[in-house]
Amino acid sequence: MDPQTQNTLARHFRSLHRPGHPVLLTNVWDAISASAIAALPSTTALATASYAVAAAAGLADEDLDLPTLLRAAAAIAKVASAHSLPLTVDLQDGYGASIAEALKAVIKLGAVGINLEDFGREQDAPYSVEEQCERIRLAVRVASELGVPDFVVNARTDALYMGHGVDEAVARGKSYLAAGAFNVFIWGGPSRTGWGRDEVRSAALALDGRLNVILIHGREGGLTVKEIAELGVARISVGPALMRWSVEALKGEASRIGSEGREAGVV
Repeated sequence: MDPQTQNTLARHFRSLHRPGHPVLLTNVWDAISASAIAALPSTTALATASYAVAAAAGLADEDLDLPTLLRAAAAIAKVASAHSLPLTVDLQDGYGASIAEALKAVIKLGAVGINLEDFGREQDAPYSVEEQCERIRLAVRVASELGVPDFVVNARTDALYMGHGVDEAVARGKSYLAAGAFNVFIWGGPSRTGWGRDEVRSAALALDGRLNVILIHGREGGLTVKEIAELGVARISVGPALMRWSVEALKGEASRIGSEGREAGVV
């Protein structure tokens, strides 16, 4: 993809982030899932989920290496291109000191955005605000040098997961936006029961709506897409949820086929 076309797609992806009318990303992990999602009329962009990409490769999320991630992203990028859809790649923490290399690789594949976490895998600890801001500035600078100045950096903060409050997460988010991130993803971690309505509303207000939250579909008392939108966020994602549901559906179908035994037909 030539830089001009890629940046046009990046600008379009930016335009989908409308506080109160958020872009909904049903995250994918391989070409099959990407093709299924891309074919839906409601799909406006494709996004990967590193946890699901890792699981598809037989790895834990923390063990997902850059070559494995790039192989999955390359297959998904072909689907995105075929459907003229923006693609954003979950780049985890940017692979530490290899962030520029990792970013160049996903841009070369055609991506117009990334998720960039503030928890460093190599150091097994969060980056300081100053360190993460410098990494965001680097990402923005590299994308601009490659002809994609409107590249979308979705800066994820793990402040809640690390035991801090919403105020700390919002403070980090504000710093990341000032450093050049386009949007902020506040992740609560697997142990949280979910955001409260008032928490989401206050964070969205403090960040001028430039907030990404994960939808936990089917959880009792959880917020719906419509309810989350009304709180003023600009982006909703589902993370690895579709992968988990597809695994359960696969197991169910395989069990059903096995239980039919000799009564099953043949072709």
